[in-house]
Amino acid sequence: MKTVKSIMFVLMFALIAGVAAPAYAETPQQFKGEDIVMRPVQKLGRGIANVVFSPLEIPMKWWDVQNEMGGIAGITYGTLKGVCFTLVRIGVGVLDIITFPFPLPNCPDNPDGYGPGYGPIMRPAWVIDVNHDWQNFVFSRQSVVTPLN
Repeated sequence: MKTVKSIMFVLMFALIAGVAAPAYAETPQQFKGEDIVMRPVQKLGRGIANVVFSPLEIPMKWWDVQNEMGGIAGITYGTLKGVCFTLVRIGVGVLDIITFPFPLPNCPDNPDGYGPGYGPIMRPAWVIDVNHDWQNFVFSRQSVVTPLN
């Protein structure tokens, strides 16, 4: 019974330390009260979405490889590449789900930043990004801002 209490104490301490650590690591100008709750929630949502929608990597890799190397490569190499990315995305999603209350090392919230954070482990962070949005199904063209060149 004493071992169970010790394990519970260690888990509670790790949870409190993991949630409170970002509050001490940030400067007062960057810290916002809702971020301490919403960053882990976003990480949990990203993990669930990556696990659920990971099979969409296969047709997206078909498209990418077909555009780069041609149709036969898209069917063969694109399929294998899609299966590999599907498995990686499932693993990353499960890791995000398990570790959502804690910031991970080398996962900054800002893509150009460094240090621990709640940022994505792999890029793009979500299965469907702006470049793979077929027929504006997820993102409407009015909501996507493109740089003017």
